[in-house]
Amino acid sequence: MRRNIGTIPDGVDLALLADRATYVGSGEHKSFPSFAGDARLRADASKCDPKLADVNQLTAWLRDAIRAGQVGELWEGDFPRNAWCRQDGVLYEARLVNQEQGQYKGYPLQSGEEPGGLK
Repeated sequence: MRRNIGTIPDGVDLALLADRATYVGSGEHKSFPSFAGDARLRADASKCDPKLADVNQLTAWLRDAIRAGQVGELWEGDFPRNAWCRQDGVLYEARLVNQEQGQYKGYPLQSGEEPGGLK
């Protein structure tokens, strides 16, 4: 098991927090140029599907995951380090890359990497 779904800290309004979060992506998971910049696919990084090119749709998935409380135990500043969503049978993990601005990258997880407590 990778990580666990966490308890939401007292006083956190997930809807307001979700509205502040954005998906920016990362060239480390791309084998093609994208809105995230030049491709810089790491050998140990999962590869993004080129069809996932709509930053607004990806931000919507991220925000839905945060609103639903599908977030990890660890928080960095105001934001959870991780959030998870499932789309078309694929589980994606979002990872916080800028805690001041609430920016995330994301990648698909493999079988057996699902966090504990995921709905």
